[in-house]
Amino acid sequence: MLGWENFFVAEAGASAALAGLLFVAISINLTRILQFRELPTRAVEALLSLLSVLIVATFALIPAQSQTTLGIEMGATGLTMWTFQLVALMRTWKNSHPRAKSLSRILMNQLPSLPFFVAGVLLITGHPHGIYWVVPGTLFSFAAGVFGAWVLLIEIQR
Repeated sequence: MLGWENFFVAEAGASAALAGLLFVAISINLTRILQFRELPTRAVEALLSLLSVLIVATFALIPAQSQTTLGIEMGATGLTMWTFQLVALMRTWKNSHPRAKSLSRILMNQLPSLPFFVAGVLLITGHPHGIYWVVPGTLFSFAAGVFGAWVLLIEIQR
């Protein structure tokens, strides 16, 4: 874990800042968001994507914990977030606008949390390089959060 502290500090700060901005975006368009059945759930999805980075980074910053413990924390975070995202996708899928039923929608919902789960499993099984899976998880989560914010701020106005 040597050398990863700065990465996790930066990602915790960035994810918290982006989540705060997303709250502002939601509050600006709240009336419009509530006019669409699936959009409140989409807001939760975007927030969960950003929150997953904050949780993983926070766990990684706990001093003197074992690789196995960190693996359990990361794997559980990835699995929990994936489950919440899947439930959210299934709840909104049937009532979604056809444009919302795209490959990008599925990827932005399902992809972000899976690398955190993989990192956790690899760390638990003794592969110290499993930590590198956190990088794509973080990037995918940020992309999903920004994608969700775009829908809630821009696409909603179309």
